[in-house]
Amino acid sequence: MPANHAVAAKPSPAELQKACDGGDAGACDKLGIMYEGSDGVEHSDAKAVSLYQKACDDGNADGCDKLGFAYGYGNGLGVTKDEVKGAQFFQKACDGGDAWGCSNLGLMYLIGLGVPSDGVKSAQLSQKAAQLYQKACDGGEAWTCVNLGQQYYKGEGVTKDEVKGAQLYQKACDGGEARGCYFLAGMYDTGEGVTKDAAKAAQLYHKACDGGLAAACGKK
Repeated sequence: MPANHAVAAKPSPAELQKACDGGDAGACDKLGIMYEGSDGVEHSDAKAVSLYQKACDDGNADGCDKLGFAYGYGNGLGVTKDEVKGAQFFQKACDGGDAWGCSNLGLMYLIGLGVPSDGVKSAQLSQKAAQLYQKACDGGEAWTCVNLGQQYYKGEGVTKDEVKGAQLYQKACDGGEARGCYFLAGMYDTGEGVTKDAAKAAQLYHKACDGGLAAACGKK
């Protein structure tokens, strides 16, 4: 008789709020996501920002990263764009082991956004991001395999290696990450890092489209 594997119920907003108030930084971050995305609660950018700030202050690197995006790039959440503040949040996220934080801070140093332009510092941060993405990819986080694949494809923070990039895109695609399928399809289209194969490219574009990536749907 097969075992009965019960699926854990998703925590309610009230449960997350209680956990957040009790010092659970991850719960604050998750509740912030719910307020930002109108998921089970009424949409509120102000509450999302407040919760991300609490999460960040209590050591949740993802909360810092979200605030880095909001302030550094002015992408919503109702905050005034402040590139210096954005860079500071990305620094805190990076220090907390968040690969996105390191990667975005590296970009800001590369172009001089919120920090002085510094190519050496940018390269160092790209290297750190690659190390963190590798660890997460090895642990089964498919989306990080895509980001690491892009670094190998472009030679950012690692030695340029299109074959390695293709392998990482394949791993991501196999793990259900549509972007991995899409980028790998492009490589099969051009023969970069893999043997050119139009049929394989079409198959991968189809898989990416089925996975919800609209950009792939016109290439099937």
